Amino acid sequence: MPRTCGNSHLHVSEIDAFVEHSEPVAELQPHPSSETQRLIARNVASLIEDGSTIQIGLGGLPDAILGYLTDRKNLGVHTEVLSDGAISLIEAGVINGRCKTFHPNKIVVAIALGTRKLYEFINENSFFEFMPNRYVNDPFLIAQNDRIVAINSALQVDLTGQVCAESIGPQFYSGFGGQLDFIRGATRAKDGKPVIALPATAKNGTMSRIVPMLNPGAGVLTTRADVHYVATEFGIVNLFGKSVRERAELLISIAHPSFREELFDHCLRARWFQRPDAKTPQAQAVYAGSAV
Repeated sequence: MPRTCGNSHLHVSEIDAFVEHSEPVAELQPHPSSETQRLIARNVASLIEDGSTIQIGLGGLPDAILGYLTDRKNLGVHTEVLSDGAISLIEAGVINGRCKTFHPNKIVVAIALGTRKLYEFINENSFFEFMPNRYVNDPFLIAQNDRIVAINSALQVDLTGQVCAESIGPQFYSGFGGQLDFIRGATRAKDGKPVIALPATAKNGTMSRIVPMLNPGAGVLTTRADVHYVATEFGIVNLFGKSVRERAELLISIAHPSFREELFDHCLRARWFQRPDAKTPQAQAVYAGSAV
C-alpha cells in the first residue's frame, strides 16, 4: 500500500485491532481511448486554459482529455478520483498547482485508483494531499478554486438539459458519485466551468444519448438549472441562461446528425418551435444537419 500525505492518518489509539495480511494491491489497468472519446476530449480541452484547476475522473475519456493538455501551463487538480493519466503531465510540469487559489502547489484528491506505477508515484509524495470525500466534494470548498473546470459524464441528456448519469431507465448503472457536488462547486467558482461530456450515441450508433425525454424511470442527477456546458464529439454548447427553445436547438446541434431531424420534429410537436418555415438561423442550421 502507498503511504499518502494529507489528512490520511490515524493515531494508534484509534485502532482497535491490527490484522496482518499480504496481497498485491488491486490495480485498474487503463484502456485505450476510442476515436469518439478523443473527439469529445478535444472539445472539452478547448475550455481548459493555462492556470485552470481540473476535476476529472477515470476511463478513456478523462485520459484522452489529459492527452490534449500537454501544451498548457500551470494547471492544478482538485478531484475526487485520480488515475495514471495525470502522471505524465505532473512529470512534465504541466500540472504543478502554482496558480491554484485553494491548496496551492498541491493536488487535492480523495481516491487513487490505477496501476502499481500510480501507487508508487504517490507513495510519500507530499505533492498530493489526500482528504476525506466530505472535504474534497464539498461544493463550498470546490468553489474556492478559481478557474476550475469540472468534467463529468452522462448516460442521457434530454432537450431541456436534464442529465441522467446513474441509471438506464429504472435499472441502476452506477452510483451518483460527486457529479452534482463538482457541477455546483464549479458554478460558484470564479470563472468556473461545469462540463457534462458524453458520446452522442449508444449501442453502436443506433440510439441517441441526446433525447426528447429521459427514459421512463431514469433518475435526474443534475438538473436543468445546474447544467452549463455539454460536449459530444460534434461540438460543445453552453445552456446556462438559455430558454427551453434555445437549449433544444443547441443540444440538437451536437446530437448525431442521424437523429437531429427526429429531435427537431419532437420540438415541433411539443410546440417549442414554430412551423418549419419559421425556424431561427440556429434552428435552420440544426435542421439541415450541420453542427454548430
